[in-house]
Amino acid sequence: MSTVARFSEAQEDGRRVLRFAGDLTLPRLGPLPQRLDRLKGRDFVLDISEVGRMDTIGAWLLHRTARERGGEIIGADAGAASLLRQVGEADKPIKVRPDPPPPLLRVMDQIGTATVLAGRTMLGLLGFFGAMLISLWQVALHPRRFRLNAVVQRFEVVGVHAFGIIGLMSLLVGIVIAQQGAVELRQFGAEVFTINLIGRAAVKELGVLMTAIMVAGRSGSSFAAEIGSMKLAEEVDAMRTIGVSPLEALVLPRVIATVAMMPLLAFYAAILAIVGGGLFCWVSLEIPPITFIQRTREVVPLTDLWELLIKAPVFGLIIAMAGCFQGMQVESNAEEVGLRTTTAVVQAIFLVIVLDAFFAVFFTSLGWT
Repeated sequence: MSTVARFSEAQEDGRRVLRFAGDLTLPRLGPLPQRLDRLKGRDFVLDISEVGRMDTIGAWLLHRTARERGGEIIGADAGAASLLRQVGEADKPIKVRPDPPPPLLRVMDQIGTATVLAGRTMLGLLGFFGAMLISLWQVALHPRRFRLNAVVQRFEVVGVHAFGIIGLMSLLVGIVIAQQGAVELRQFGAEVFTINLIGRAAVKELGVLMTAIMVAGRSGSSFAAEIGSMKLAEEVDAMRTIGVSPLEALVLPRVIATVAMMPLLAFYAAILAIVGGGLFCWVSLEIPPITFIQRTREVVPLTDLWELLIKAPVFGLIIAMAGCFQGMQVESNAEEVGLRTTTAVVQAIFLVIVLDAFFAVFFTSLGWT
């Protein structure tokens, strides 16, 4: 029968002995902890030979008393000794907030983590590109699996609906470039060369680059959000279950539409940037539109147009792949959809700018200056 825990104090051989009896279990402790806290002095000997049952709370009470009073525990049987040893081993200080690492080590850790993540992402993109090529080959072998309606719908979303914002942006950028260029060239009496600046910048770089950034922010994010939401709702898994390839049904129409529409959008943006610059030259520099058009035709070589038409579909492929790839990576919750959408936009813009630098060096080596 269980008994209430208790102890008695005695003096034996010049030592103060605390002799415990009863059950040192949580229901039977009673006022024992308070009585132990009121003890005075140190170097006690804790005799538990008369203790019946003991749980972890009782063992911790004995361990704490021995630790604080500088005493030793005697009279423990094998079970009690094992429990006291485990409680003692677990009695270690725990930091709620670990010490921060040195600044240099923290920066190196962040750089290493970012590098590993970038490498894994690039490998994932390459694998995704390979899977997409396989799906494209399968569609080419079985033309009836090609989803023309989905591609046409993406033409409308990626291209037609983007004409307004891309046109307005390009027109305003052309005006800004013309205004800033004219201010600088006026110092040398060379305002007429503003036409050269507008024409070459719009066709060679601004048209395709600004269009790519706008498409990445508008369509690339849309692709990631749409496919991510479908992943979250398990619609992609349902498509696989019924034998429909998600790459053929979801990815290929978006990629084909973006690749096909990017040259048109980039050329459209370049023309409107030139129109914006021409309007500024007409109003501010009093250069007639006919003169502006003739001068533009003289200074803009055909190679600049070829650069635009070569870069645009490549940028479209990168944007669509980044959006679809990040959408396919959504796994657990709605928050990840937002994170993947943001990652798709940043990734697409970064890759577009890197590729644009590569194309600039490549075309310069070809003599297309």
